[in-house]
Amino acid sequence: VLSRAMAALSAYRCIECNREATELYRDYQRGVLRISICKSCQKPVDKYIEYDPVIILINAVLCKAQAYRHILFNTKINIHGKLCIFCLLCEAYLRWLQLQDSSQNTDPDDLIRYAKEWDFYRMFGIASLEQTSFFIGIFITLWWMTPEMLKRKSDFILLLKALLLSTYGKLLLIPAVIWEHDYTPLCLAFIKVFVLISNSQAIRVTLNLNRVLPWFAIFFGLILENGVVCLFQKMGWDV
Repeated sequence: VLSRAMAALSAYRCIECNREATELYRDYQRGVLRISICKSCQKPVDKYIEYDPVIILINAVLCKAQAYRHILFNTKINIHGKLCIFCLLCEAYLRWLQLQDSSQNTDPDDLIRYAKEWDFYRMFGIASLEQTSFFIGIFITLWWMTPEMLKRKSDFILLLKALLLSTYGKLLLIPAVIWEHDYTPLCLAFIKVFVLISNSQAIRVTLNLNRVLPWFAIFFGLILENGVVCLFQKMGWDV
């Protein structure tokens, strides 16, 4: 009971030095609030609690570690699963659209329509397996390199949530498809790089690591993901 109480008291993190904090602000009643000061770095524990959500989002897009710490540790965001599914749907739709563009069959027969619908479900399944293999590669690498960082189940869950949230860049696939032009492949490449940078920052912030190890884990994650892609291609599936 005591350990749970201590964990509850240290539920927050300083966005500057990543040290645990017992509170973000102190309420003196009558609308008087005072932001808590970190005992370690002597800076505000979380300055973003006074910021507008748009400013926080902009800082997150800029991959600032402070914004990531605020979102991951000091807020109660519970959209990880929904965001993951929505991003996978976007990716599956883009692949399905490219597959339809490569097919010149315009037969309106119901069987053809059913086949096209099945292609979308297949693309969603492939995208899900690829992302799962990517995450597995990251977890295996981090567990092998820094086993002390992932001792508890809660550590794995926190890292998984951080990775799921950091894939929000895939939402940019929607405007890339809507406003399709000659530079769409280049835009998709930039989106992929942006998502990988976000993943790296999420790993770094969650486990408090240097900049090298997260990229090392992402590299092995990409190897495992590409291995799954090669397996699907050998099976004769369009991915």
